[in-house]
Amino acid sequence: MQNLLVTGGCGFIGSNFIHYLFRQSDFTGRIINLDALTYAGNPENLTGIAEAYPERYVFVKADICDAEALAEIFDRYQVDAVCHFAAESHVDRSIVSPDAFVQTNVVGTFNLLQAARERLDRIRLFHHVSTDEVFGSLGKEGLFTEETCYQPNSPYSASKAASDHLVRAYHHTYGLPVTISNCSNNYGPYQFPEKLIPLMILNASEGKPLPVYGDGSNVRDWLYVEDHCQAIWQIMTRGRRGETYNVGGDTELPNLTVVETICDKLDELTPGAAPRRELITFVKDRPGHDWRYAIDFSKLRRELGWTPSESFQSGIEKTIRWYLEHREWVERVRSGEYQKWIREHYG
Repeated sequence: MQNLLVTGGCGFIGSNFIHYLFRQSDFTGRIINLDALTYAGNPENLTGIAEAYPERYVFVKADICDAEALAEIFDRYQVDAVCHFAAESHVDRSIVSPDAFVQTNVVGTFNLLQAARERLDRIRLFHHVSTDEVFGSLGKEGLFTEETCYQPNSPYSASKAASDHLVRAYHHTYGLPVTISNCSNNYGPYQFPEKLIPLMILNASEGKPLPVYGDGSNVRDWLYVEDHCQAIWQIMTRGRRGETYNVGGDTELPNLTVVETICDKLDELTPGAAPRRELITFVKDRPGHDWRYAIDFSKLRRELGWTPSESFQSGIEKTIRWYLEHREWVERVRSGEYQKWIREHYG
């Protein structure tokens, strides 16, 4: 993997993955970061990377829905591996505008697979990053395994399920070397403030209401983003081709407990006039809100020896400190100032 195409590399998980990869001694190749720079793609997430690795890092502004652009990129940079993060990923947005999710997550993935298929002689791996939401909702018992039937309940999860199936089909039909990972909810640095954890950190630190869907009993498994990056790299380098691996954080928590933990940690780090828990407000539940997700990652642990390094307590403290220490980044994202910079530099 000497010319690794990372799609969506300016997004939350993609940018963390690029930072992670350049710290690994077993990666000596070049990264071609392809990103359309939509609202959640921010080049500032990778500040300093181009200067630190001028011969090993390239940024290309392009859309995975543009098949001609993809073909040109694959050939110009002699792409021999792909790590595919690029996706529309916010469930609430998918309810309002499902068409964008079908285009990016389904058609965009198809375009990438076609470009890779047409260059089978040099493609060593196509790794597809997906979500546990494709499996639907769990009751009080049980865990998602790699054999769990797909039952997506939102336009977002349905579009990701479709892309998973396409990747698997290209392996079995055309012999494309692929791996797939389905992860639980990520959190950590550089996450766009619309997501639950950064939204709650920022609102609580500013004394604003903390809106919680329903009664806050919906359960998610939480995975610190650097643990996820480590798992992806282990799958890419050591995983069996054609296989799917679940990646979980071994941390099941109700949403209300997550919010309360953030409040308590902020009270400890930056004491206010009143406990932040008083800011919690319950709002009408969103349509099709899955009740519980929980990941069984025993296959990944058994075959590759991976387990998460961060507990939720350690990971959430790192995350809170990062947002408190990067207020300039936060304000540029929330104000849209970074998009003005993107327009000036990339059109």
